[in-house]
Formats: sequence, C-alpha cells, structure tokens
Amino acid sequence: MKVAIAHEWLTTLGGSERVVAALLELYPDAPVHTTFMSSRNLPPEMLEWDVRTSFVQKLPFLRKVSQRYIPLFPLAFESFDFSGYDLVISSSSACAKGILTGAGTLHVCYCHTPLRYAWEPNLDPRFRHAGRMLRAGNDVLLHYLRMWDRLAADRVDHFVANSGNVAAKIAKYYRREATVINPPVEVDRFLPAAAGELQDYFLMVSRLVPYKRVELAVEAFNRLGLPLKIAGDGPERERLERMAAPNIQFLGYASEAELPRLMARAQALIFPGEEDFGMVPVEMMAAGRPVIGLRRGGLLETVVEGETGLLFEEPAAASLVAAVERFSADDFDSAKISAHAAKFSKERFQREIGGFIEARMAERR
Repeated sequence: MKVAIAHEWLTTLGGSERVVAALLELYPDAPVHTTFMSSRNLPPEMLEWDVRTSFVQKLPFLRKVSQRYIPLFPLAFESFDFSGYDLVISSSSACAKGILTGAGTLHVCYCHTPLRYAWEPNLDPRFRHAGRMLRAGNDVLLHYLRMWDRLAADRVDHFVANSGNVAAKIAKYYRREATVINPPVEVDRFLPAAAGELQDYFLMVSRLVPYKRVELAVEAFNRLGLPLKIAGDGPERERLERMAAPNIQFLGYASEAELPRLMARAQALIFPGEEDFGMVPVEMMAAGRPVIGLRRGGLLETVVEGETGLLFEEPAAASLVAAVERFSADDFDSAKISAHAAKFSKERFQREIGGFIEARMAERR
C-alpha cells in the first residue's frame, strides 16, 4: 500500500507534528507533503523525514512573514500530485484537508481543528482594536477562507477528530460526522517527582501568542504574588514581560529534556486558554501534577475535576485567581493523576488510528 501524509507546515515539534511522527511509525515510507519547512527549530529526527514542500518554500522573507502567505496555502495543497497513492492522511488544522485525490485514493483527515481563525475569529483579540480598513480587509479574507474551507471538507472521505470538542465543530461547520481518536501523548517521558522534590512554583507551557491567553495568567499572578514560570516563546513575549511582576519568570523555549523535570516539580499547570484538545495538560498529568484550567474545550475531556485538576469558569483573571486560592497540592494524588494520563498514550493512538484506517481500506476492496 502506497501512503502519503499532508501536514500544514513544519517549523517546530508541536502537538500536530507528534501526530505526524506517530503516523510515520505506522507508515515509515510515507512522504510528508507540506507548505513549507523551516529546519532552524526542528529536532534531528524530523530532519530525516521525506518532506515535499510546495511553492511557498521559495517565497521571499518566508521566515519573517509566513502568516501573511496563508491565503496562498489552499493553492499550495491543491498543487500536490497524489495520483499514485492508495491512502493519503491529512493532518489538518487549516488547509491540508484541501488536497486533491483521485477516486481510487482514500483520503482520511485527522482534524486538529477546523480552520480556527476563519470560523472563530474572536479568539484573536488583535482585530478587536484594529482600524476600520484593517477589519474590513480581514473580514473579506475570512469570508473567502470560510467558503474554500467548507468546499475543501467535501474532498475528505473520512474525518477523524482529535476530541469530541472538535467532532462537534466538524458537524457544525462542515455537516460531517467524525470518529474521535485522541492524539498521541508520549506519557512515558513524564514521570512524577520523588518525594520531597516538589517546589513552590506554578507552571505555564505555551507559545506566546494571543489566543493562548497568557496575558490572563500574568494578570492573575501579578495579583497573587505567587511564583509562576512560563516556558515558551513567541511574538507576545516582550509585551508580556513588560506586564509581569518580579514573581513571574519567562524561561523561553524549554527543551525536550528540560520539560519533564519542570512539570514534575511544579505545584500545578496553569492553562487559561481554550484548546481543541490540549496535549500539554495531559503531559503535566503524566508527570503527576494537577491542572488549573478554563472549563472549556478539550480540558472537559481530559481533566477530572477534583481528581486531576481544578477548572475555573470564566476567561478572566479574577476567576483564575479564585481557583489558585482554593488549590492545595495535598488534595491530589500524583500516582492517580499519572495513571489517568496513561489513557492517552501513543500506543493507544496508533492502535486506534491503524485499526480505523484498516477498516476503511477494507470497505473499498
């Protein structure tokens, strides 16, 4: 069976890239078709993938302005030739689902989320304060992207959603059914700390971009005065650092080796944003530590209230402050939290997605 994978872009090792890595263990000969690749922040194992990039790779100033090229991504995915493949798996959070395949090719889309900024533009607060002309231009662009995205969804033979939350969005925006298979989390990399190693800091692990709501955590811990470490980088870092009180420390990017240690020794993970699934909270729970997060999105499917974390009601600093104030590490059992996270392992993902694809291929014979 000849297999290919389509993925949005390759710039870092994030949750969606871990899905691709797990798929490549099942289909090691599959090439990865993507809009563009930047090797600067990629781990060595990703540089060994058979990557096929689109014309976007050759556009000028790509590293600095790649987001401005997003209107070209539909055309980029439509330009790939998949005519020789029996199976194509698109790993899609934006436009990868829009690939063109022939009648003899099975197209399974593993959907991390429908095109977020097209269907949920209010998640990005930058446009709320934009000028009239910028808002008008943005509205026209999003209208075009919504129309293309809806039509592109019809090209998919079968949708697999990373959560029930995303399956509901697929039903709403695309009028399609989706099978839920949670993404792979390498839970074995994260182990609870030994007795006495727990420290007094809270932890946030996130890209520093607007929709992650890092600002909310900064505001809350400015009021609380408790130590907060923020691991991650992004365009919002300079502004957030100016906001933050001395009790908040920005660590920058945390390596694969550093992150498990940071998680295992923290009081709890602070997770103020709304994610479609959220792999970081599961990693934190694998390390035996609870999550304090917003009662929305994927956390409703991964966090057990009072057993593996606490959920607060409103995306507001006061709501987060109240949750942290009622938090006590003594109320949580690290071993039970870690055992709960084991349900989301990579081996479970590979077994479920492999079985799903095998069944769908058998239906076509």
